[in-house]
Amino acid sequence: MAEIVFDQVAKVYPGGNTAVDKLSLHVAEGEFMVLVGPSGCGKTTALRMIAGLEEISEGTISIGGHVVNNVLPKDRDIAMVFQNYALYPQMTVGQNMGFALKIRNIAKDEIARRVNEAAKILHLTEYLDRRPKALSGGQRQRVAMGRAIVREPQAFLMDEPLSNLDAQLRVEMRSEISRIQRLLGVATIYVTHDQTEAMTMGDRVAVMRGGVLQQVATPEELYDRPANSFVAGFIGSPPMNLLNATIVEADGELRAHFGDQSVEIADSYRRSHDLDQYRSRPVLLGVRPEDLTLCAPEAPGRFCATVTLREALGSEILAHITLGHDDDIVTEEAAAHPAGHSPRVVARLGARARVVVGDRLNLTLNPENLHFFDAEKGETLRSAS
Repeated sequence: MAEIVFDQVAKVYPGGNTAVDKLSLHVAEGEFMVLVGPSGCGKTTALRMIAGLEEISEGTISIGGHVVNNVLPKDRDIAMVFQNYALYPQMTVGQNMGFALKIRNIAKDEIARRVNEAAKILHLTEYLDRRPKALSGGQRQRVAMGRAIVREPQAFLMDEPLSNLDAQLRVEMRSEISRIQRLLGVATIYVTHDQTEAMTMGDRVAVMRGGVLQQVATPEELYDRPANSFVAGFIGSPPMNLLNATIVEADGELRAHFGDQSVEIADSYRRSHDLDQYRSRPVLLGVRPEDLTLCAPEAPGRFCATVTLREALGSEILAHITLGHDDDIVTEEAAAHPAGHSPRVVARLGARARVVVGDRLNLTLNPENLHFFDAEKGETLRSAS
């Protein structure tokens, strides 16, 4: 087992296109680290630099305490699992899993031992004599993983290995990969654009955008304490709602005004966020969908919204709403800003909520779960302490 360390790593292609910009990241021994972000954010490039498939422009990558910048891919003692299984159709499952060991002249009995052990871990023992065409997509992906496991590498690298599977298989394989990784205890870096995969699988998740690391934290911390509005609007399904707002003070009380609505800001937020210096200045108010709740017309802090779309998901209803003024909601144009604002406002309601398109709803915001971001830079206003 080994740790993996990026130290100020950059990848700049000819012509000046920067795919990865000064990435510093530490993956501990046995840790499951997920790199997540939209297409083109640099996550796969980062993975390929670890494997030696992309040259490093700046910085260093270390595996097990050894700098590998100039080490050949075959000598880095890592194993990769790709999106495409790339199995040899003429070989059996066992032969596919043991092929890399065979070409390294490993003894036959040792190959058999490793293949049988990997097959038990992956529940493939009864399929060792079958050929790939006789397997399902999920079984083929497990064979591809078995081919990596038998090498007993220092680290595993996985590049969107589930993207070719249907929805149900993806859910099953998420739990399988997590189980296998915990069993083996090998440092693993897993690349995906699917934030649900990232949040359900990773010990920690590194969110990337435009080649720059935005935040690395546990899934819980990313959800509860996003470092900026991009992370807030990317993590979560649906993601956090972001509203244009202004901080105002009246009679010693801070309030966040959005359109013709407002919400009181608890004193605890005044202490934990740098809000005093933002009085009378624009900010982004972040609200998770579950923190918008139905209330009675006479409830304090009530505001009105109109339902524009209703999504019934069985266990819950997602109500897409407008708050009465178009400029309350961060627009599509604002979404193109580097802060990455979300144009959607969604309330997560109970499965039995009686709402239809066109309804006017009475809602309140949970005052204990508000988020505030700088309107220009997108950075959280939460104090470091």
